[in-house]
Amino acid sequence: MRIGDLAQRTGASVRSLRYYEEQGMLASQRSASGQRHYGEDAVCRVLLIKQFFAVGMTGKVIAALLPHVKDSGERCPPAVLRQLTAERDRIDAQSDELARTRQTLDALIRTTEEAMRGAPPMNTT
Repeated sequence: MRIGDLAQRTGASVRSLRYYEEQGMLASQRSASGQRHYGEDAVCRVLLIKQFFAVGMTGKVIAALLPHVKDSGERCPPAVLRQLTAERDRIDAQSDELARTRQTLDALIRTTEEAMRGAPPMNTT
């Protein structure tokens, strides 16, 4: 598939796909005219890259990890396992912080709604 097709199927911009390729995160074959062509596996790869970026991983970390992310159950080097574990722990901490922030917002919303129900109507004239 061509770069525009991959962009459409993944929701990634063409510019992002070019960046992923420049950083070694994505590979393409070039046609005689220089157009990029991607295999079906590129869709899953791009979606994974987007997930990693969405949780705050840097391009450098993603590029280092991607060669070791395999569905085959192959062992990855201990350093890669440590990095994957560290990223998971970072995401867990971020998730916990988001949950605490949500609880704070929920409390503020409840307090504000209760105050509004008990307050006299505002004069809009």
